[in-house]
Amino acid sequence: MSLKNNFKIKNTADAKKVTSEYLNRSKLATNYTFGLPEYDDRYKLWRVPILNNSSFYLGTVYLDAEKGKVEINRSTTEEVMLNRLNTKKETPDGETTKKRTKKREYSISNLSNTIIEGDSRKALEVLPDQSVDLVFTSPPYYNARPEYSEYHNYQDYLNLIRKVIQESKRVLVDGRFFVINVSPVLIPRKSRNESSRRIAVPFDVHQLFIEEGFEFVDDIIWQKPEGAGWASGRGRRFSADRNPLQYKPVPVTEYILVYRKKPLNLIDWFIRKHPNQEIIQDSKILGNYDKTNIWYISPARDKRHRAIFPKELANKVIKYYSFKNDVVLDPFGGIGTTAKSAIDLDRRFVLVENKSEYIEAMIDDLKQYYFDQYPRINVLRNESKL
Repeated sequence: MSLKNNFKIKNTADAKKVTSEYLNRSKLATNYTFGLPEYDDRYKLWRVPILNNSSFYLGTVYLDAEKGKVEINRSTTEEVMLNRLNTKKETPDGETTKKRTKKREYSISNLSNTIIEGDSRKALEVLPDQSVDLVFTSPPYYNARPEYSEYHNYQDYLNLIRKVIQESKRVLVDGRFFVINVSPVLIPRKSRNESSRRIAVPFDVHQLFIEEGFEFVDDIIWQKPEGAGWASGRGRRFSADRNPLQYKPVPVTEYILVYRKKPLNLIDWFIRKHPNQEIIQDSKILGNYDKTNIWYISPARDKRHRAIFPKELANKVIKYYSFKNDVVLDPFGGIGTTAKSAIDLDRRFVLVENKSEYIEAMIDDLKQYYFDQYPRINVLRNESKL
């Protein structure tokens, strides 16, 4: 990177030079090395990560690109960096440091398009380790309506999600993404003497991912049109009476939570080391894209399934978090929305679904709309079904 001629710090070499002059006057002296300097064009600042000789993070020095000076008030203090240098055992966020392992070779999965009928907690056992490049799913709602009451209690539901996270982690390539669509669930009241309850499912699911060793990346908000939430009945009482304490906003959002599997190769590694660079170029996102974490998408409906997510949502996730020819896994396949998006975007898919009627609907759609692809799709019926 090279900046304007009137800037004192034009490139990474300049940034390292100015930082060295600053640090060499401190007690750190030569007990440091550099991470990758990055330029922030919004504030005209360079961020220079400072590491010890074992690549342990010590702090960050900020530089004014125009003036060529260290931003003392923004930078990590000498005292903090010296304390970290002397500690060495823990990173600032409390994680124990580990020696870097030798980076593996980039491996292309040999899985072909596959539909598996069965429970993901067992059915995923048929897949090899690290054979999937992206997991994208929307698990079933927890007992949100009487016809959804499939779980004995909420802990049983969370146990299901945890087990699927564990099995998906095994088949997911190190450093790749697990994206999950979840939302709070409203449990209707059973009588006029009771109140309805809203369960914060996304926050409990987040804790499961952290406990299972994933790194949190993003929370994306799927926002639906304003009228979409009125079917829940929430907010109607306040709309009529306008009494304080009765206020309950109508829910029109869901969460798209994004995680990465550890250990983490840098994203650049996947781009640089991919054996087919034409695929990398063909996978670039052209034209408009979602610049914020608010995605405006209308919900979808299908008589054959009580709660499908829109294909537009699957399209966005698959485009943003995978390359062409990658394998996309959906452990709760439903009627195959993820499969259809994967085919349209030149990806491969593996779908697992436990309900036979959804499998039939999925197959009917693929035969009708993807008739040229269907003969090459593997269909495993009653595979490890619980």
